[in-house]
Amino acid sequence: MWVSGKQLTGWACSACGWTFPLPSLLSDPEAKKAYDRLASAKFQRHDCATHRPASLAPESFINRAEGLVMRGFKPKDAAEIAAREIMFENDHDPDIARKVQIEAQDFLRRVKEG
Repeated sequence: MWVSGKQLTGWACSACGWTFPLPSLLSDPEAKKAYDRLASAKFQRHDCATHRPASLAPESFINRAEGLVMRGFKPKDAAEIAAREIMFENDHDPDIARKVQIEAQDFLRRVKEG
């Protein structure tokens, strides 16, 4: 996914800490296309297990959402992406859907409260 924020502008994996930052002086359209091709190839070869931040548990909705926020996503978008990923990974299990919905609401409430 493409991320554009204070800490990173470039490609990132939503499931782990892998990133491929955009070089700051890259302006030529052909160079940008080459960058995208290179990023795509590197993403295909990356292993989430080797890029996962040590403090984050992959199963945790809160940790996933916080990781996305740290990569530049708005909290509401991060909550939606994390929820959709978990639902997809669990074949849209209704019990997990309820739990994820509760966690998403709790996450957004805590963000609002600071």
